[in-house]
Amino acid sequence: MKVVYHLGVHCTDERRLVTCLRANAEALAAKGLIVPDPEVYRPMLRNVVNAMKGKPSTPETEETILDAVMVQDEAERIVFSNDAFLCVRSWVLGRGTLYVAAGDKVAGLVNLLPSHEAEIALAIRNPATFLPALFQASKNASFDDFLGGADPLGLSWADVIGRIRAANPTVPITLWCDEDTPLIWPEVLRAVAGAPADLALEGENDLLAGIMSAEGMARFDAYLNNHPGLTASQRRRIVAAFLDKYALADQIEMELDLPNWDEALIEELSERYDDDLEEIAAMPGVTVLTP
Repeated sequence: MKVVYHLGVHCTDERRLVTCLRANAEALAAKGLIVPDPEVYRPMLRNVVNAMKGKPSTPETEETILDAVMVQDEAERIVFSNDAFLCVRSWVLGRGTLYVAAGDKVAGLVNLLPSHEAEIALAIRNPATFLPALFQASKNASFDDFLGGADPLGLSWADVIGRIRAANPTVPITLWCDEDTPLIWPEVLRAVAGAPADLALEGENDLLAGIMSAEGMARFDAYLNNHPGLTASQRRRIVAAFLDKYALADQIEMELDLPNWDEALIEELSERYDDDLEEIAAMPGVTVLTP
């Protein structure tokens, strides 16, 4: 069985992926794809990881985990999702490094069910908006306190993924950019779930409904109904066209009113983010989903 750990990360998914997959749990289960209730497994997995202290689970522990989450006797794939798998939100910039313990944390997850094949899935986000979003969700009084001495220009997603790969060299990673999610959401859902391309997923357009006007969504739904059988690339072009006309500005734009967070810094962070993506895409064992 393949075991997928969806890592989030913070300020990207906001539970949308697991919510959509859970809404399709019955259809997915018929294909041997299990998406258990996060409320059942999140505390349990955390407790097991802490108890094992880096060691692989015993066969008895594996059996206990699977007994708690399996809704049928056999499955080909199971998906666990938690944006706190790498750390809690307040530790994202621990020791001035982005997800400093990412490699070890993923190793702990892989050791939960060592007799099964592990996979990792996650979205990443441009630090130019990722850090402000994290700050807004934090309890820090000031942005400087939030950064805790971390240099925004020194934070690298390529470094994070590199550390995960170094600690878990045989574990494949599927990754996508949060900025691309509206265009590739159906592909993301199917890639994580391992679902066939022709399996209809209820709610796969809910993400668009949150960033597009009601009129736009009505027209979009009508277009899809009148044009069945669109390829993924055709659908992406249609989504882009509808968002260009009907997107809700307050849902897709972020006001970055922070000290010293000027256009020059934003541009530099964005350029480094693009460089990181190129480096990540070249890493062995990493699949990057793109529009």
